[in-house]
Parts: sequence; structure tokens; C-alpha cells
Amino acid sequence: MKRRGIYLWPNLITTAALLSGFYSIIASMNGDFNQAIYAIFIAALLDGLDGRVARAIGAQSAFGEQYDSLSDLLAFGVAPAMLMYSWSLHDLGRIGLACCFVYTACAAFRLARFNVQIGVVDKRYFIGIASPLAAIIIISLVWVARDYPFIFDLRDIAIQTINAVLMVIVGLLMISNIKYYSFKQMDRKRVPFVVMLPVVLIFAAITYNIPMGILTVSIIYALSGFVTTLFARKSNETLKT
Repeated sequence: MKRRGIYLWPNLITTAALLSGFYSIIASMNGDFNQAIYAIFIAALLDGLDGRVARAIGAQSAFGEQYDSLSDLLAFGVAPAMLMYSWSLHDLGRIGLACCFVYTACAAFRLARFNVQIGVVDKRYFIGIASPLAAIIIISLVWVARDYPFIFDLRDIAIQTINAVLMVIVGLLMISNIKYYSFKQMDRKRVPFVVMLPVVLIFAAITYNIPMGILTVSIIYALSGFVTTLFARKSNETLKT
């Protein structure tokens, strides 16, 4: 009975993330886009917590891994697509619907690939941008755009088209072979100054303007994968020679 209780805690956190994703979808359908954004953001925080809790109390399980992936698909695959479609892309009709589906399908592919590659790939890197981070890019974009409606005029077909293209691009980043540093094997007790300085600057940027700060950091991380991949390839070539 005690062992069941241990396994229950991380799965409860995963269920809370699932609930947040579900609530975001309902909020998007009702046009309450701020609530939809906040719900996905909460789901991302919970997603980062359940695995840590499971490892801390020795409650990792195959069931938990699969349940977490299903929760991620709803919260970071379906909910952001529903948010973007309801907020901006519904006027594009089938094209907007197709772009949102591409994003969701890519999230499903990304999660399935992650599950089968556990224990095989280098834990220092994610292969393709992680689905929670992809979702953060989408929701922070919507968040910023809602704060600056005079710039992001949703009646403008050009803005709608840009949003549709961005959905596809972020989706493709998830299923790409681009390497993103995972920070999983960083020694948190010995963090060098060159790492601390960007962290301080990032914190300052987010504090100054939360949505703009999150969007900026998300885009920088998305672009960093290209640099990480380039260095990883050069390192492999050096080792071969």
C-alpha cells in the first residue's frame, strides 16, 4: 500500500498537467485566450515537476512515462494548436486548420520518438525541440501579440499567414534532428560564471516584461539548437580523425 502511494504522487502531478491542458482547450473554444495561455504555462511547470518528483522518491515507472507522454500530447500538442486556431487562424479556413494539425501531428511524432529513444540517445541533448518548449513559443507569441494589438492586427491576412507558417516551423523543429542542450547533466553545484551571467540577464528580461522576455528566451533557445548541432558535428569529426 505504501509503495502504491509513492507511485501516486508523480501521477497526480501528471494528471494536474493533463487537466491544465484540457482547461486550456475549453478556454480557447470560449475565446478566453489569456486563461488558455496561463493553463498551458502551468502544464509546462507541472511537466517539469512530475519527473523530478518520481526520481526523488524512487517512483519511476513505465506507466508513468507513457501517461506523461499522453498528458504532454494534450497539453503541448493539442492545446497550443487549438489556441492558435481559435485566436488567429480560423479565418484561414482549411489552411489554418491544416497548419494547426501539422503542429499537433509533429508533437505526437516527437513524443513517440522520445519514448523509443530513451536510454539510447545522449542525455545531454534533446533531438528536436521538446514539446513543452514548442508550446511555450506558441503561447508566448500569442501573449505578446495580445499585448500589442496595434502591431499584430488579426484582420490582416499577412499576420494570419505568418502565424500559420510559424505553427508549421515550430512543429517541424520538434521532429527535426537538431540537437538542443537538455541541461540534464549540468553540475548544479558548480555552475561557471559564463553560465550564470546569461541566467541573470534572462531573469532580468523576463522580470521587465514577462511575455516578451519568455518569447525572446524561447526564440534564442530554438535558434541555439543549430549552433549546438554544428558544434556536436565538428566534435564528432574531430574524434574520428
